[in-house]
Order: sequence, then C-alpha cells, then structure tokens
Amino acid sequence: MRLRTWCLAAPLFVLTTVAAGAQETVWYQTDFSPTELAARRARIYDAIGAQAVALVPGATGSPGFSVFRQSNEFYYLSGVESAHAYLLLNGRSRTTTLYLPHRDEARERSEGKMLSAEDAALVRQLTGVEQVRALEYLAADLTGADLLRPPALALYTPLSPAEAGNDSRDELLAGQARAASDPWDGRPSREAHTVRLLAERFPQFTVRDLSPALDAMRQIKSATEIALIREATRLAGLGIIEAMRSTQPGVMEYQLDAAAKYVFHLHGARGDGYASIIAGGTNAFLGHYFRKADTLRTGDLVLMDYAPDYRYYTSDVTRIWPVNGTFSATQTALYEYIVAYRDALFRYIRPGVTSDQVLDSAARDMTTYLAGKRFVSPAHQRAVEGGVAFRGHFQHPVGMAVHDVGRIRGVPLQAGMVFTIDPMIWIPEERLYIRIEDVALVTATGVENLSGFVPTRIADVQRTIAEPGLVQLRPPVAPTMPTTGARR
Repeated sequence: MRLRTWCLAAPLFVLTTVAAGAQETVWYQTDFSPTELAARRARIYDAIGAQAVALVPGATGSPGFSVFRQSNEFYYLSGVESAHAYLLLNGRSRTTTLYLPHRDEARERSEGKMLSAEDAALVRQLTGVEQVRALEYLAADLTGADLLRPPALALYTPLSPAEAGNDSRDELLAGQARAASDPWDGRPSREAHTVRLLAERFPQFTVRDLSPALDAMRQIKSATEIALIREATRLAGLGIIEAMRSTQPGVMEYQLDAAAKYVFHLHGARGDGYASIIAGGTNAFLGHYFRKADTLRTGDLVLMDYAPDYRYYTSDVTRIWPVNGTFSATQTALYEYIVAYRDALFRYIRPGVTSDQVLDSAARDMTTYLAGKRFVSPAHQRAVEGGVAFRGHFQHPVGMAVHDVGRIRGVPLQAGMVFTIDPMIWIPEERLYIRIEDVALVTATGVENLSGFVPTRIADVQRTIAEPGLVQLRPPVAPTMPTTGARR
C-alpha cells in the first residue's frame, strides 16, 4: 500500500513491527470507515441475491517506478491499496473474503510496509471484511462455493474496464477498441482474461456482469464522497485561479499547467485527475487538446480544463479568459452568453427533474436572452442560436473518475448526484470554441455549484489576471547550452 502522511478526523489504525531495529507505522486510508465499506458490500449482496457470489479483482502491480494506484471499484469496496488483491463476496452467507499476496520482505525493506496476507487480523479490523486469506486459496474457495452440489451459484464479476489512475471508462473502451483493431496487438482486456480463466477452470459458473450494480451504487455519493469531491473541486479552482494570474502574452501553455500542478501537490493531491487541457487560440477548437506546447498570444483566449486526483476522487472545472487580460467587445458578447447559459441551467436543477427538463427550461430562458441581440457576424449569430438547441450542455457524472460511471441523463435527479454543467459553442469559420464548466451537486432542496467560487464574471476574471502570478514570481531559467570547441 502507499504510505500516507495525511489524516482526517477518522481514527487511524496502526501496525507496529520490528524491522532492522526500527519501528514502522502503516497508514491505512482514513476517509471511509469499516462501517461504510461494509454497507457498500451489503448492497452488493442485495444486488446479486442469495444464489450468487461476486469476484472483484484489484489492480495489478505498477511497472517500473510508477506509484501503484488501486482500481476505483476495488478501493470503493475495501479501501485496500495492495496490488494483486481480490474480493469474493458471497450472497448466500453475506460475507466477504479478501485475498492478498504474501509479504515481500525484500520489497518492504526498499519501499516500506505493505499490507499482506500475514496481516489478516489488522486487515479485518481496517476493512470490516469477515476473512482475509492468501491469494493461493482463491481457487479452492471458488470450488467450495457450492460447485459440489449443482446447480452452481451464479458468479458476478465486473465486465467493464477497471479505472486505475486518471482513466475514465469511455477512454478505456476506446483504447480497447484500438487495440482490437491492431493485428499486431489484439490482446484481451483484463476483464476478458478473467472471464476466460473462470470458464476454463470453473465451467459450472454462469458468469454475469457486476458493473451495472457497482455503477448504480457509485452514482449517488455519500457525505464523505461529497466532501472529497468538494475538496478536489476547491483545488481545481485554486489551480485555475493561479493559472489566470500567471497568464500573459509569451507564457507557454505548459507553464500554466505547472502553476496548477504546484497548487494541487501543495494541498495534498497525488497527481492529475486527467491530463490537463490548456489551449490558447485555435488550439481550444480541438476540444481535448493536451500537448500544451504553444505560446500564448495577445488577442487570443486561453481555455483551461483541469482537476487533481485527490484521495481517489476528482473534479472537472473549465474556464476561458483573455491572454492579454482584457476581453474585447467581440469576446465579451460570446463569453457573457456562455455565462448566462450556465446560470440558466443551474436555475432549474433540483431533485425529481430530468436533464431534458433542465435543458428545455434553460433553452427558453436563453431564447429570451437572445431576443434583440445582434452579434458581430452571421457566424457568431449562428453559433449562439445553435447553442440554444444543443443538448450537450448537461454533461457527465463526476466522482472517482472525471467521466464517472452512472446515469444522469434520462433519469430523475436525486440528492447526492454530482455532474458537470458545460455550456459551449463552436464557430468553425474562425476555429473558435468557447465554454466554461462547473460541478453541480444535487441537494435535498436544489443544487449547489461546487466550483462557483472560480471567477466567471468579466470584472472578476480580469481582476484575477492582473494579480501577480507564480510563473512571473519564479520564472523559468533559460537552459545553459554546452559550448562546442572551434572546428579546424
């Protein structure tokens, strides 16, 4: 597991061992109590029923010097960050067994204490699972899951790709498709490999997909999850604010990324929730531009979309602002339209309504907003009028992944849902793309904009850009090029 140096008010669990004459302390995640984790596993028992078991693989080890990060679904059910771990949830007995590798003493001498099968008593206390066993017992325990008295129990396992690191399911599925199209690759996914092994070794099991049940659970966030998303959103906003301060003509896109990263790590984030989008000028038209290799130019807008990975949770915040610090009249007209659309969407979010109802109500408001307004060119006029009919302003869930699992479209909204509101327009004739993005939390009585503190009003944005920035406070040092001897 990864050593942590932070804690919340929840109790810390400590294991003391003697190694080379030194006392070591093992930190376990302190965000989720054993009671909350057990309640999640109880919902899995309810979902699969008494005539089934569920097998949930954890993430495999990280190659090289990469820092291990557990898969989201495994962490969600156990909080354990050990590699090559498995959970077996038995719907009949309503008990869970956690399988862990044996202790690797040589690795512990290099990296520090890691939870292993030898820590069974401690792990039961930390996680609330009923049993902890070594990894080699998993096959025997699957055999013991009523295979001797057919018909066998059904076996549920996640068939959707596991998110690990700054991954989202949509991107993982696209990656699987690309690999399948490569005749020199074509490797099966981890999930497909697991299903194949189950079919070869235990053909009595009927394998079913656990992903829909896990997705439904993750759709509604607990109070602890909301607190983590709230903090991830706060850090995202602080990073974007620091990037605004650091913006001026001649600054590189990657330097704004560096300013935000500093803020993230300063406040305890472990890294990126996703690769930052920092796009000056027409680079923003690409949507998911990630190269960050261009120079910011006066007269352009720069779009920034970025959030950290904070204790397995992230956010998704976007702002756009002028490189030279002042919106032109043309930029002002388009930008104020986007902000007005954001405000209109938030007016109608509350429990019980659907995304379509929110979009329809906001579109009516925006039709009124546009009445009598004329934009600088027919292309701009088409863009804002087309934006009224566009349905993508109501975007995607946010949580353990930036494009989180679960449904927020076509279903009544419920308290505890978290998703993005993302009004946007395109002007192809100028390769111009303008949007902002905020994080909406549905509450018992309405909605809260978790990222509402990040400047959006023109006066606030321009005032922020005028403040001293980190990039200017600590400017990059020019490289010293090696000299070469004179040629004869």
